[in-house]
Amino acid sequence: MCLMYIRDNMKKIKIGKVVNAAGMKGEIKIVSYSDDPERFDKLEKLYLGDTPREIEGVRYKGTTPIVKLAGIDDRDDSEEAVGKDVFMDEEDLDELPDGVHYVRDIKGSEVVTADGETVGKLKDVTNTSGQDLFQVETPDGREILIPGVPEFILDINAEEKRITVKLIEGLMEL
Repeated sequence: MCLMYIRDNMKKIKIGKVVNAAGMKGEIKIVSYSDDPERFDKLEKLYLGDTPREIEGVRYKGTTPIVKLAGIDDRDDSEEAVGKDVFMDEEDLDELPDGVHYVRDIKGSEVVTADGETVGKLKDVTNTSGQDLFQVETPDGREILIPGVPEFILDINAEEKRITVKLIEGLMEL
């Protein structure tokens, strides 16, 4: 099982945020929300806020993308971009192999046990220290966390919006 972390459910997909200006020629440093380390190399354009911009160049400092966008030509321009969200078109998403899901496609799924008992609805999936955690809201409003490993996440059916899980003893009383 593998999940891709793209959080918005719209035609534009949020893939990062501008965190700093880089250099004097208008480059911007972006914190990337994509699991694909080469995401920015694959795009011809992105949106800075609501404004579409052609990508003129991409380089990396470690894993951090530093991007040169059309129309951002000096340090002052790049400093004005700091704090803005960065989006890509939904049509630029990669086709995923079987068994891999975008988080946005499974959020809201009904979570049930292998016996068919309702656990709740999937609110989100987070990743802490390399471990996926499924955040499930129970019918009574509590939130439980289920490790995103095959021992506990038995099946994900994105089409039917249904996730089958094995609960850890003591995690919750049904």
